[in-house]
Amino acid sequence: MDEKLKYKTITEKIIGASFEVHKFLGNGFQEVIYQRALAWELEKADLSYAREIEQEIFYKELKEPIGTRRADFVVEEKVLVELKAVIQLEGVHLAQVLNYLKAYRLEVGLLINFGSKSLTFKRLVL
Repeated sequence: MDEKLKYKTITEKIIGASFEVHKFLGNGFQEVIYQRALAWELEKADLSYAREIEQEIFYKELKEPIGTRRADFVVEEKVLVELKAVIQLEGVHLAQVLNYLKAYRLEVGLLINFGSKSLTFKRLVL
């Protein structure tokens, strides 16, 4: 399987659920509103997820975590999902997701922005 397409079915369902949320709510709300709506849509899509839980941060080959950070969602224990409600995604947002993937030892992430007129998203793979 092409690594860029890893967890394709899961990410497609997450993106579809995100479009449903944006179609109904549009832009202009705080991120937490989109989180709550997306959680409902993920359940409807029969996807398991953890929301806003402390994720352990790992450094290089260390076996013990060096701290924790809250991710918006980890779906099916495989895909990190970071939500934003900003006018435009910036490089710092992409860097945040890539750093989270590395620190959480995950391979695939989605950065989803509900803040623009049209839903925007980036699929990131380590």
